[in-house]
Amino acid sequence: MKIHNFSAGPCILPPEVLNEAAAAVGEFNGLGLSLIEISHRSKDFVAVMEEARELTKELLHLPDRFDVLFLQGGASLGFYTAAINLLPTEGRAAYVDSGTWSAKAIKEAELLGKIDVVGSSKASNYDRIPTFSAPPKETSFMHYTSNNTIFGTQFASTPDAGVPLVADMSSDIFSRTFDANLFHLFYAGAQKNMGPAGTVMYAFDKEAMSQTGRAIPSYLDLTVHAGKDSMFNTPPVFSVFVTLLTLRWIKANGGVAVMQKRNEAKSSLIYTEIDRNPLFEGHAHVDSRSHMNATFRLLDESKTERFDTMWKSAKISGLKGHRSVGGYRASMYNALPLESVQTLVDVMQALEHEG
Repeated sequence: MKIHNFSAGPCILPPEVLNEAAAAVGEFNGLGLSLIEISHRSKDFVAVMEEARELTKELLHLPDRFDVLFLQGGASLGFYTAAINLLPTEGRAAYVDSGTWSAKAIKEAELLGKIDVVGSSKASNYDRIPTFSAPPKETSFMHYTSNNTIFGTQFASTPDAGVPLVADMSSDIFSRTFDANLFHLFYAGAQKNMGPAGTVMYAFDKEAMSQTGRAIPSYLDLTVHAGKDSMFNTPPVFSVFVTLLTLRWIKANGGVAVMQKRNEAKSSLIYTEIDRNPLFEGHAHVDSRSHMNATFRLLDESKTERFDTMWKSAKISGLKGHRSVGGYRASMYNALPLESVQTLVDVMQALEHEG
């Protein structure tokens, strides 16, 4: 039975990735043991970790000075980890407030130093990417959330801040190309677009580290993890392995540039229908719309029960919007086929034709 999975996260994964992951849980590499039974220090899993790190560098075209880690704690820990590794004890950083997760990142960073919120769209319920003022010249970095899953907004391109960038890319990593040279650090929870819940990827400029003048707890110090090849403690073995399978799938299907074209085609299809169909309206401003998460609502709420019945009957899953926005949210990560978006559009048109 084909289920059209629009879940915002944990995300849809390619069927071949799921099949290979399931097989590895049964037995891995002919060892007679499950993937989740073997030592993380064994050569078999060390090879998994190293390939995942190297493939990340390859797919994102990272400069040689960058390192990649797969750790735990998700982006929620990443908010604090990013700041403690890059914000000097007497320094300041700029943050753009574009949604729930960026607001949480600001809250964590404020525990460590002076934070300038240079732009915010909170007053309009985060329905757009805010304009932002130039950070003060003494700013160590500017942090932003590249895609706002809850509100369906996304930076159309990498912002020009005049200072090094730090970004939470949890929900659009590997979905489009960007220039990593502009960043000191970016991080992403795997569960939105590249694997199952349980690991977070950090990519960072090694030359920008160890300059804060502060003592950093070992587990939060990215240079400690880098010195142990992302194996300072027992890593989330299954999550890293499935992330590796997903990275292999991205490479085999043409890389990030091809993923971007596919995602643009999917988002164009759904937004064209939202704008055309008189029964629906979008939440996000047109120039801020996300290619990953399309948020929209019915103009006539009396049709809600009927529409919900129709999309569920079409084997669509995960369409309900977040409580902060209401309505509906179609999350269209890399592995979601265009066919699924067309199925949703067909249902929207069928509701219109009912009158």
